[in-house]
Amino acid sequence: MEAPGADPWDLGVIGGYFGLVMAVGLWSLRRRSGRSLSGYFLAGRSMSWAPVGASLFASNIGSGHFVGLAGTGAAGGIAVGGFEWSGMFIVLLLGWVFVPIYMRAGVSTMPEYLGRRFGGGRIRLYLALLSLGLYISTKISVDMYSGALFIREALGWDLYASVGALLGITALYTVTGGLTALMFADLVQTLIIIAGASVLAVYAMGAVGGYQGLQERYPLATPPNISGPCGRPRADAFHLLRDPQSGDLPWPGLVLGLGIISAWYWCTDQVIVQRCLAGRSLTHVRAGCVLCGYLKVLPMFLMVLPGMAARVLFPEVVGCADPQGCSRACGSALGCSNVAYPRLVLGLLPHGLRGLMLAVVLAALMSSLASIFASSGALFTFDVYRKLRPRAGPKHLLLAGRLWVLAMVGLSLAWLPVVEAARGGQLFDYMQALSSYLAPPLAAVFFLAVFVPRVNEPGAFWGLLGGLGLGLARLIPEIFLGSGSCGAPGRCPALLCGMHYLHFAVLLFLLTCAIVLGVSWCHPPIPKVHLHRLVFSLRNSREPRIDLDAAKEPPQNLGVPMGDVEATPGAEPGAGGVASDTPGVGVASDTSGVGVAPPPEDRKWSRLVNANALVLMGVASFLWGYFA
Repeated sequence: MEAPGADPWDLGVIGGYFGLVMAVGLWSLRRRSGRSLSGYFLAGRSMSWAPVGASLFASNIGSGHFVGLAGTGAAGGIAVGGFEWSGMFIVLLLGWVFVPIYMRAGVSTMPEYLGRRFGGGRIRLYLALLSLGLYISTKISVDMYSGALFIREALGWDLYASVGALLGITALYTVTGGLTALMFADLVQTLIIIAGASVLAVYAMGAVGGYQGLQERYPLATPPNISGPCGRPRADAFHLLRDPQSGDLPWPGLVLGLGIISAWYWCTDQVIVQRCLAGRSLTHVRAGCVLCGYLKVLPMFLMVLPGMAARVLFPEVVGCADPQGCSRACGSALGCSNVAYPRLVLGLLPHGLRGLMLAVVLAALMSSLASIFASSGALFTFDVYRKLRPRAGPKHLLLAGRLWVLAMVGLSLAWLPVVEAARGGQLFDYMQALSSYLAPPLAAVFFLAVFVPRVNEPGAFWGLLGGLGLGLARLIPEIFLGSGSCGAPGRCPALLCGMHYLHFAVLLFLLTCAIVLGVSWCHPPIPKVHLHRLVFSLRNSREPRIDLDAAKEPPQNLGVPMGDVEATPGAEPGAGGVASDTPGVGVASDTSGVGVAPPPEDRKWSRLVNANALVLMGVASFLWGYFA
């Protein structure tokens, strides 16, 4: 197959994409310079609903989704689409429950919220370091690998050369810009992603005779000379909810375990929450969440079903089962399902449209990586480096955040071999499995922090450490011994690796909750004066709040949400995180320590947003019921 890089039409489309993104970035930089901490890390808290919603979607949908969702769909059917559709419910939980508390708390990062909720520095530092580790192992590396895999298939470039080029472009884009530039670029890239992926989905489904033709032909899509069960399509390929014992994605795990992982990702992860904290008002944030929820309908139809179509059209490659045949077909002995999407592009699209699809994957890659780099910079700057250098000024902190982005590039490159060898070559499966071993303790602590005022710092800390130990007890043997694949069982004992990773996520969540509650009851509760507007039951309190570490906390200088600000008793504006360093961003101060009432929301606009949230829940329920 001829590579897109050989055709001037393809090169012209790709060049046009880069020109458009750069133009949007330069335009947005003129609107908000990014020279201040608030402007660089939180876009001056000035974003409307459209950039918020588009950035939530674009930050979530990386190149790993195009390659991973299509590849897992080709290997196992539509059940993987449930990972996307669960987000339609959870994103509403983000907008209506968690973001209001984060805004009223006046925080800029998720470790900062736990620091205010529990006091002490060890939980805040632990969460920051673990989040950075998760970004490297589950997000940056997977997006880099999948984007480079796509480019290797399309252009014939070496994998590591492709990764280096992609990282260089994205790091430069992130370091020189800020969240404002990223969010406006995400708005354009979301349109490019949807338009381009829709074109390929139409070509792919048309080639197999539509959904009905896919249902008839997918069960027959086996590679030549197959023997045994390996390489044969699953009988339940068109079922979203599958048998709890024999299903590759059993329905209890898909409903409960996936719900826990989704709650961690959508409601407590810095990459996602940072976009919401950049919203100009709570109603705009909620409208952005609803927009993102509607967009989450699309991946099933734009990525999963086309991946299944790729298996029908190229069974000898996408469906290969033996290591020798897979090595010849795609260069990987573990399987070739990850090349499903690139094969569709090269096999079905004419010149010009191939370039468009390469631009689509680059848009997904750059938006996702840039979002992760920006959030990593915020976490490192405010929750790690600022603790080491409490007297560092804004310019010093900005430089530290930018240099950390470059360090993340090197660490992610070092993790690439692990990604390439993991989970039988199915990227999306690897990403979700790793999250299942490390994320449930975080979800448990955030859930209890928000809803159970009795939980205190010792309970949260030992719950995090205990949950991490239990997760590593499953993760480390699986990495070194292997979980196995069809026809090649792994050496990891069934006692450790026999439980499905989604079921393990539920067990890990419950055990962590038990540790947190048990240890918390052995220590005195946190006085109510420290919890106003930090827990759900006190979210609308007008009482003064004294932060547990108010005397130790250095000035944040980021500015807190307009109209929802508080200070420690006797504090002056600017002394405790109540001043904005961004000209034009109004920040109220209240030296009495009582939170200032938020500005009134437009009631008609708010009702429209609430009504759309109900419609979104209805759409999600229908899709789950229809495909179950």
